[in-house]
Amino acid sequence: MDLLNALVVLANFIIVPALAYGSQLALGALGVTLVYGILRFSNFAHGETMSAGAMFAILFMWLFQSWGISIAPLPTVLVALIPAMICMIIYLLVCDRLVYRHYRRQKAKPVIFLVASTGLMFFTNGIIRFIIGPDEQRVADGARFVMKAREFKNMTGLNEGLAIKSSQVITVITAIVIVAALFWFLERTKSGKSMRAYSDNENLALLSGINPDRVVMIAWTLTAVLATIAGTLYGLDKSYKPFTYLQLLLPVFASAIVGGLGSPIGAIAGGFVIAFSEVTITYAFKKFLTYLVPESWAPEGLVQLLSTDYKFAVSFAILVVVLIVMPTGIFKGKSL
Repeated sequence: MDLLNALVVLANFIIVPALAYGSQLALGALGVTLVYGILRFSNFAHGETMSAGAMFAILFMWLFQSWGISIAPLPTVLVALIPAMICMIIYLLVCDRLVYRHYRRQKAKPVIFLVASTGLMFFTNGIIRFIIGPDEQRVADGARFVMKAREFKNMTGLNEGLAIKSSQVITVITAIVIVAALFWFLERTKSGKSMRAYSDNENLALLSGINPDRVVMIAWTLTAVLATIAGTLYGLDKSYKPFTYLQLLLPVFASAIVGGLGSPIGAIAGGFVIAFSEVTITYAFKKFLTYLVPESWAPEGLVQLLSTDYKFAVSFAILVVVLIVMPTGIFKGKSL
């Protein structure tokens, strides 16, 4: 019985949250790896792209709620994803035309693109704060839990209860559907094959008659869709606060690099590696160990390797180690 209680504690505070968080990071890292694979630069504005996508989703959610539109028990923000994605596609295509296309024609070095994306990051952040403000916004409505801790206790007779939030289930299911759709697009469609060919060998792709402008447009479109979904799901699972997404850029990039920059499979794997590492290292194992050891051996302290304040430091440490030991990541992506 104590072993089952320990496993429930582990599932409640590590496995379920890390699965949801890993799904969000994986979707974010897919956007980063698409831009790097096609446009050959690290897009530092991606965190703010996720934030802007979530902002548009919240604005449309408020509009739909004012019209009395609801999909209860599901959150209304899910309906707002489609118009939010359209807004972000337009925004990124405009940014590409006004900023990045000039440097592509000049055949500028990747560092120039990186600096440009940093400027665009601050510009986007300013727009977000001007439109929606810097304050925290509540995204979730509808049913909050799929499984409540008290219901689980009554059902199983265990001391510990397993609470599963609706946002966590929605995040994992949405991530599975989006990833499957993306891989189908890349593997089965003519446009997807063109993108893969362009990513593998740009010169050979151009000689084969592939239109580079069309490939770039599709890459930004997919990036906008992935960023909007990832940003909205993160806000739905936690809460929406614009400045949080600037911090989220580190674990998103760490996920892409750990898995292998430019590798879609690597981005997904890296997202879960970073998520489980962050959650596990910053979790206090006192209650978990208390169920497993004799009462006289029960720990008095929290048994926590790092405080949750250092959550993003875990991503940074893993990123540094991977860049030193395995620069191309787990799935042998492109080196920086």
